[in-house]
Order: sequence, then C-alpha cells, then structure tokens
Amino acid sequence: MLSPALLTLRAAPATLRRLLLTDFLVLLAELGLAVALPWWINSHGGAPALATFSVALALAGFVIAPAVAPFGDRVCKSRQIRAGLLGLGVLTWGLAALAGAGVFSLAALIALAVLQALAAAIVDPARDAVLAELVPPAQLPQALQLRKTAHALAGLLGPVLAGAALGVAGVPGALCACGGLLAAALLAAWRLPGTVAAATPAGFSRWWRELRAGMAAKWQLPMERGWTVVNFVVWIFQGPAVGLLIPIKVQSLGLAGPWLGFSLGALSLGVLLGSLFGSQALVQRFGRYRVRVGLGCLEGVALALVGLAASPWLLVAGLVAAGFCNASMSLVGATHRALAIPREYRVRMFAAGAMATKVSGAIGPALVGAALVHFDVSRVYTAWGVAMAVSVLGFLAVPRLKEFLSLGHDEVADWYRRQYPAVFMTSPNGRPS
Repeated sequence: MLSPALLTLRAAPATLRRLLLTDFLVLLAELGLAVALPWWINSHGGAPALATFSVALALAGFVIAPAVAPFGDRVCKSRQIRAGLLGLGVLTWGLAALAGAGVFSLAALIALAVLQALAAAIVDPARDAVLAELVPPAQLPQALQLRKTAHALAGLLGPVLAGAALGVAGVPGALCACGGLLAAALLAAWRLPGTVAAATPAGFSRWWRELRAGMAAKWQLPMERGWTVVNFVVWIFQGPAVGLLIPIKVQSLGLAGPWLGFSLGALSLGVLLGSLFGSQALVQRFGRYRVRVGLGCLEGVALALVGLAASPWLLVAGLVAAGFCNASMSLVGATHRALAIPREYRVRMFAAGAMATKVSGAIGPALVGAALVHFDVSRVYTAWGVAMAVSVLGFLAVPRLKEFLSLGHDEVADWYRRQYPAVFMTSPNGRPS
C-alpha cells in the first residue's frame, strides 16, 4: 500500500511533480558536493586548506547574496532555474575534470566553488518562490508538505550516496555523479511553465535601503537585538562543528569516504527526527523557553562528545543527537519571532539576520583554521562544542525572552509593534506609517 505522501504525490499535477523532482535532484547534488569537496580538499591540503576554502566561500556568500537579491524578480523564475542549473552543472563537471586529471589547486577550487555559489544563489531562491506561482492557493499547504518530505528524503540519501560514490569511484566519480544529477535536474526543469516577471523590479538602492531599515529595527528592539547577538556568537562555534570539522574528524579516525556520508546523513537523520517528533512533545512537557536554552546547550555537549569520539559509531550517534537538538531548538520560537515582526518589516529583518549569520559564518572557519595549527582536531572540536553550549546561555540574558516565549501564537501577532510602537512610526521606505 502506498503511503499518504506517495498517494498525494500521485494525485498532484504534473507541473508540481516536475518541480519536486527538480528540487530533489538539486538537493542530492548539492549535498553530494558538500561531501566530495571537503573530502578532496582535506585529503590533499589538510585542515588549513579546508579552513581557507570555508572562509573564502563564506565571504563570497556575503557578497553574492546582496548582489543577486535585487534581480530575483526581473526574469521568469523557470528560466532563472534552468540558467542556474546549467551553470551549476558545467562548473561541477569542471571540478570532476580537475579531479580526474589529478590536478589539485586550492585557488582553482575556490574560484569554481564561488561561481557555483553564484549559480546556486540564482537557482535556490527561484525554486523556493516558484511553488506559490505554479500551484493554486488551495493546494499550497499540500504542496509545501510534499516539498518538505522530498527535502527530508534528499537530506538523508544525499550524504550516504555521496559517501558510497567516494568509496567506489573516489572523488572524480562522486563529482561526476553530482554532475549527472544536475543534468537530470535540468531536464526535469526544462518543461516547467513560465512565470510572470515583476513589472517594477527592485534595484540595488532599494534593496540596500530596505536592509538598513531591517538592521535599524533589529537594533532598536531590545529582545531582537539580544537574540541576534546570541545567534551570531553561537553560529561562530556551531557552524564549523556541523560543517568543516566533520570531514577533518572522520579522516583523523582513519575512516574511508563512506563514513563521511554516514556522518552527514546521521546529522540529517537527527534533524528529521527532531522536526517530526522532538519539538512538539518537548515544548508541551517543558515549555518553549526551557527547550530553546536547554537543547541548545545539549547540542553543544553532543558536539563536544563528537570531538572526543574514538569510535565511528560514537561519532555517528553524537551527530544524530546533535541534529535532533538542533532541529528542536531552532524550530522553537521561530514561528513566534516571525509573527511578532510587523508584516512589512518581516523580509527586511530576516535579511538583516541572514547577513549577520554570513559574517559569523566566515569568522568561525577562520578561528578553526588558526586553532588547528596548534591543536589536534579532537581538542578543537571538543572546545567548539563546549563554547557553543556556553554561548547558548546568553539567551538567559536576552530581555523579555522568557515572557515572550510563554505567550500563545494568537498573543504574539504584531507583538513588536504593540510593545515598541515608536520603532515602527515610519515605514521601511522612510515615510510615516
């Protein structure tokens, strides 16, 4: 008997099935690249090279995001997806050609990866936004659930399959597999119907004006300012612990490529379990505030144990636990926070938060690279996990956070405007509201 998700997918329009297939294949390829590239770099250049690569990508993302954002509505989103996928595929095959020829150049890898990040910045927002334009409003909740299921499945399969490809065919074979997935995604996206471009696209000056408005609003709201600062510090330690330190740890244990896939798959499995089962039950039992702070600390502890692990199975178990805590912690309060922000400021304040995350995402790998010069990966990984756990305690000092998280969903709608009306006396465009 087919599961409810498969029955729903079978009854879905062909356009939606093509989009979901495109999504699934792209995510598989991106996760495969997230396994193959760090393994290749760490195998040839060691931890310093991998840290340099991570910092360069984070800095590139900081530049690429604002550069691409104003052009998101200028062209048909289906055409945007196809163009981005073509670029991603060509660049991935270029990486595969370098690996097949036995050429390792960190500068060349960084250049190709930055171009890949640019192509992904074109593809990913369009994939996210096009769903609402291809599906009638009444079918949108069902379509979103199908997409969530497809993403969860890809999150589990992608790292494992990439690890298996590394074990069987090495880095060139794994990169070729990623290139093949992107080619298949391009074929799936080729028949997506066109969408209407915005009649008055936003330019860079408007984007910058709106981003500054979001930053100003964040800084003037005491709780939002504290929440953002704590997240900034936490991500300096959390980002590397769930990213670049994993392949270094796996190789330090003398494990083969498939174990990197298993490790990243274990992290994804923990995230899936936390999303589906963890947050709801824990919030009902302990409340949002305790779950947010408690599971954040427990994630840091789990990551510290990953650093200490001398067995691959302990490594995998620690990452499952860390993923579970991460999903439950990050989901708790996210809806409250979104509802509290006035609707016209929501995108701008989220963009300001994303920019802060990109900055901390560059600081973390740089500090890891410096630490690995003096200490082995086990000590660095453990220190980063402990530092994350301690940083999460900063939430205890965020003004009114406990009060805010104790409110019901119906009570937090537009909460920031009601509590701090002076902050929102003018519109994001600078005119009186």
